[in-house]
Amino acid sequence: MSFLKRVCTTTAAISITAMLVAGAAQAKNFKIAVGDSGGSSQEATGLGFKSALEELSGGKHTATLFLNGQLGSEQDTVNDAAIGTLDMSLLAINNITPFSPTVGVFTLPYVILSLEDAEKLTQGPIGQELTENTINDAGVRIIAWTYTGFRVLTNSKKPVKSVADLEGLVIRVPKNEIMIDTYKSWGISPTPMAWSETFAGLQTKVVDGQDNPYTTINAMKFYEVQKYVTNIRYIFSIEPLIISEQVFQELSAEDQEIILTAGKAATQASADFLREKEAEIKEILIEKGMEIVDPENGEAEFIELATTAVWPKFYESIGGVEKLNAVLAEIGRDPVSQ
Repeated sequence: MSFLKRVCTTTAAISITAMLVAGAAQAKNFKIAVGDSGGSSQEATGLGFKSALEELSGGKHTATLFLNGQLGSEQDTVNDAAIGTLDMSLLAINNITPFSPTVGVFTLPYVILSLEDAEKLTQGPIGQELTENTINDAGVRIIAWTYTGFRVLTNSKKPVKSVADLEGLVIRVPKNEIMIDTYKSWGISPTPMAWSETFAGLQTKVVDGQDNPYTTINAMKFYEVQKYVTNIRYIFSIEPLIISEQVFQELSAEDQEIILTAGKAATQASADFLREKEAEIKEILIEKGMEIVDPENGEAEFIELATTAVWPKFYESIGGVEKLNAVLAEIGRDPVSQ
């Protein structure tokens, strides 16, 4: 073999090896921080994403879920994703609101009244706009939506059917102004507490109660430290899957499309999980000894106090009253007066 031919053959072999090494290097195991535990809606979303990601990438990419806040508090994971030290996080939308206030429109009390409302809003132009806002404001991109259901109220002391029944109860809430002010509109001052501290707070009676969806109550075993459930529906809990925008932009165009498509599959997996499991989970909680009651008069007093006091206070932070009216129009409800 001539010298030139040997050089060409060797160069070709090196090039092929380099391409194979580069392809291997691009394979990625995405680390996903998850606030909740196994059996939760968050886990269902994460597993749906992982499955779709592996299938769409032909096995090149995968993901690992770190449950129970192993990688830090939900708000800490937003910071970590923003600077690119964490790939992804699954967290309650109220924990993104401090970084991108306009997403707070989804946490205004009694705006979202059904799973269908949540799907329409998150998967339509409103959801796309809020995704763009989180990229610009927080350096993270929403790629999937978890639908966890209404945040029902639990406590360890007594049945609660009316606003008056809340008197004397110490209720834990996330560190979120909208949620804090909602409880204040009902006449009590709630206790902001990190999610990682909540079970212990309930167990040691530092707080009497909290609110979260049925799937979360079951996954976190709150039935061990709570007795009474009230079917309030002041917030429909939406929990996005976010990816670091820095990490996203480092991916190839093809891999970006895979991520976005896997996110859509995860969103559908979440909706399917809620529709299939929520009624079953309610029965499990009753079997565990929890007592479930409905608010008096179709929750009318709760609704009137919260919407009157809370909505106007946050018009500016969510982008103006016109933004709320755009959301209401999208789900076929009447606008509020300006």
